[in-house]
Amino acid sequence: MQIYTTKSVKEIDVLTMRYEPIASFALMERAAGVLVDALLHDYDNNSHFVVFAGPGNNGGDGLVMARMLLSRGYEVDVWLASYERLSADCATALESLRAAYPLCPIGVLTDTVPDILTGSVVIDALFGSGLSRPLEGRYAQLVQMINSFAVPVVAVDIPSGLLGEDNGDTKAERWVVCAETTYTLQFPKLSMFFAENEKYIGKMRVLDIGLSRQAMEETKALAHTIERSEINALISPRCRCAHKGCFGRALLVAGSQGMAGASVLAARAAMRSGLGLLTVRVPICNNEIVQSCVPEAMTSIDSSDVCFSVAPDTAVYTAIGVGPGLGRNEVTAAALHTLIKNSKVPMVVDADALNILAQNPSWIDELPSGSVLTPHPGEFARLVGASCCGYEALMCAREFAVEHNVCVVLKGGYTAVVNSDGEFCINTIGNAGMATGGSGDVLTGVVLALLARGYSSYDAARIAVYVHTAAGDAAAHKLGETSLMAGDIVKHLPDAWKMVERV
Repeated sequence: MQIYTTKSVKEIDVLTMRYEPIASFALMERAAGVLVDALLHDYDNNSHFVVFAGPGNNGGDGLVMARMLLSRGYEVDVWLASYERLSADCATALESLRAAYPLCPIGVLTDTVPDILTGSVVIDALFGSGLSRPLEGRYAQLVQMINSFAVPVVAVDIPSGLLGEDNGDTKAERWVVCAETTYTLQFPKLSMFFAENEKYIGKMRVLDIGLSRQAMEETKALAHTIERSEINALISPRCRCAHKGCFGRALLVAGSQGMAGASVLAARAAMRSGLGLLTVRVPICNNEIVQSCVPEAMTSIDSSDVCFSVAPDTAVYTAIGVGPGLGRNEVTAAALHTLIKNSKVPMVVDADALNILAQNPSWIDELPSGSVLTPHPGEFARLVGASCCGYEALMCAREFAVEHNVCVVLKGGYTAVVNSDGEFCINTIGNAGMATGGSGDVLTGVVLALLARGYSSYDAARIAVYVHTAAGDAAAHKLGETSLMAGDIVKHLPDAWKMVERV
């Protein structure tokens, strides 16, 4: 799915009206019909709905929904935020409702607090994604009132008070409707993918309201969500007569005393991702562990008993992964710097390697071309400084990727993959069970394998993120989220690869 700015969505609406052609109110009615179908599918046991309508087109959507619900025999109460400054289509929707159902109770939200019956469903149609600033005053009070109701709340397009792109400071008090379900129209909004907004969005459903495909193609998207079809098209088939040398030779620098597991998880993930040959650089204390746990991999033994201390020769490798379980001592930092300076092939940099770079930012520009950085929010904050919200962090990731000519995988509930041109996409699959130690090490191994096999950094990162979360979903389906461990993600990588590979 494409993700557009609020301004671009309005342009698509205008083009749709021109290309079909269709009047703006007829388009509103079409959208309301799709919304009502979704609403009744999800809340078919409820017979009473309460619509809170704002003065703009979002309120118009709600008023048309009210009329359509009444036509199907449901009880509906309508509350208007105001009779003043209604948009043209909102005014038409109100007139149409009154003409068709003159007995429908329509109140104005002043100082009156509506009585919400148990078993009702509240429809939030106060403000849509076109809102340009945080709510305050009376409208903030309306949001507080809606959030006080002990009934399900359904948001039309976006919860009222949440901005479409969302550049609000989450440290400030925010007045946003907390929806149980959000029915967003045609496209997800960027703000729906930030962790701090999860409590407002609830369950998100994207509804196709039939906007013009031609209009979408003519309008530049801000980003897109990663889809299975996209990943399927990116994956190159394996030739029948190929040999192990055709699928890359990777070096993984990972682990320290007490952290051998990070090496094992990343190595297993790499070998489960089509890699031809893997060498793991290990301190002496971890050699037997890695050799016995990952017999498919070779080891390069460091001179140190406990940590990475000497950078090996990297001439024979097609990609290098570094960071999981590495530790941050001075000896390791010096060895990492040498590794970076001597490497001529793409690197995937994770975990403690990122933390060392954060302490030595001048080394970032020494990374080889095509490198991929995979920080979680804390690691990214150490690299670039703290961000006030998810939007700011994402914009910082875009600037960072362009400035340093790297690909950034900003990990989270919705992981963003940013290329060196500042373009980005968002992964929407995965589950909360993957929020466990070692999950990032598995992702590092998958990225490493793909880089070694010759994929570009952006392609490798997109494929890896999708396959990693698909494996996590397969594991959660079998084991549940609570019991999921990082090793389970590795075990289910074959399921994920079978799902996305072209037959």
